[in-house]
Amino acid sequence: MVNALHRIEAFDLNPGRIPAGRYFVEGLLGSGWEGEDYRVMERTTGIRRAMKLFYPERNFKDKAVRFYATKLHRLRHCPVVIQYHHSDTFTFRRVKITFLISDLVEGQLLSDFIAAQPGKRLRPFEALHLLNALATGIEQIHHAREYHGDIHDGNILVTRSGINFNVKLVDFYQWGRPDRSKIREDVIELVRILYDAVGGRKRYAGQPPMIKNICRGLRRDLISRKFPTAGHLRAHLESFGW
Repeated sequence: MVNALHRIEAFDLNPGRIPAGRYFVEGLLGSGWEGEDYRVMERTTGIRRAMKLFYPERNFKDKAVRFYATKLHRLRHCPVVIQYHHSDTFTFRRVKITFLISDLVEGQLLSDFIAAQPGKRLRPFEALHLLNALATGIEQIHHAREYHGDIHDGNILVTRSGINFNVKLVDFYQWGRPDRSKIREDVIELVRILYDAVGGRKRYAGQPPMIKNICRGLRRDLISRKFPTAGHLRAHLESFGW
């Protein structure tokens, strides 16, 4: 276990710091339960990357690092997954810190993107296109016999091109070995994304049938019965009439 005297609750790396002597910190991308993410530049090439730092108490014996690196490598052919490069270490307050280096993905967190829209919500047409992009990506992950485990608007990066959305998923969570229950949970969380994107409970009563037919009042049993996999959800989105 991590010595309480060396417990780290925040890194707060200032721009200009050079972890491991190889990466120039440009700024914070975000933080979470496991650690912090930074925009960095490789000193030797000038290429910008993303650096994920793990709090030592969340990464006992580098288990979290191995989990992330292994999963990202296994899913490297899935376009919705950020591409992992390698791991490295540096010393912070006399503690050895392991970090991962991956592609730097441009885009906004979905939560920020929706908050910037008129009424802080998406129109049904837009939300269904977003859901289709997400369902397509999650279907590929499930085909690789993996799952995400923590799909919400703070773990999705989006860029928009016309009516289409390009999405990237971040911060996979480990709930144990992949099985049908994990797959069902991913699908339920996808439907929740749609529900929240169009305005949540406040706006649900006024949504068109095509939205309600997917959200099913957020009844988990009804969602799982209609959409047992992300593939079923994607096929529904690509086949119903507008």
